[in-house]
Amino acid sequence: MKNRYLQNLNKIEFVVTDLCTGQCKHCSQGEQRCGERIDPALAAEAVRRITAEYEIKTVMAFGGEPLLHPDAVCAIIAAAKEREVPVRQVITNGHATKDARAIAERLAACGVNDLLLSVDAFHQETIPLDVVKAFAAELCACGVPVRLSPAWLVSKTHDNPSNRKTTQILAAFDGMGIPVGEGNIIFPEGNARKYLAEYFADEIPQNPYVEDPHDLRCISFSANGDVLDANLYREDVMEIIKKYTPESIF
Repeated sequence: MKNRYLQNLNKIEFVVTDLCTGQCKHCSQGEQRCGERIDPALAAEAVRRITAEYEIKTVMAFGGEPLLHPDAVCAIIAAAKEREVPVRQVITNGHATKDARAIAERLAACGVNDLLLSVDAFHQETIPLDVVKAFAAELCACGVPVRLSPAWLVSKTHDNPSNRKTTQILAAFDGMGIPVGEGNIIFPEGNARKYLAEYFADEIPQNPYVEDPHDLRCISFSANGDVLDANLYREDVMEIIKKYTPESIF
């Protein structure tokens, strides 16, 4: 029997690692990194087990920078493909490997069908744009569907130096045939609270990633295996889901 608090569960996401190749001022994770990564076999088995009981529409791998551990990413996405999950998504800054073609080929082979490439004023402070463009070209050549996914400060239409710079960076991809996705609005957590506080002085926006604990639509696994106030390495994933209550995470 399904847990009534997760009866509408339709998404699984994995923080593959909290390590990153960028040092972005808008990063919600901040500067504290443990260097852990999700276990590929356990993560893939969690996908299989959960999708056997719930109608999952999306499986996502992100980070940190997930492609620092391509084995884990590919195991997760391959399991999602095996279970016929419609959307198999990876979010990457495009700066995790020197062999861009080999990684692009692996992502195509395992079944990634929605790759979100993080490009904006914040990422490009530390990540070379030409490297990201070269990776994007390899992804396209290998048939991996790519979308640009910028981070907007305050709102997409707000006039500030960061948004103006992001617009210029996106224009550098003109002619590559890569669509620009909705991206995301920066929320003041982690580095964003530290470095961008002036833009949130008047009003703190609502965090778009907070789930209703009485109606969870997404399960998120941390790089250390934490999930729903339990841990994948210590407990069976379906037992974790079965025993979940809203009170358990507060």
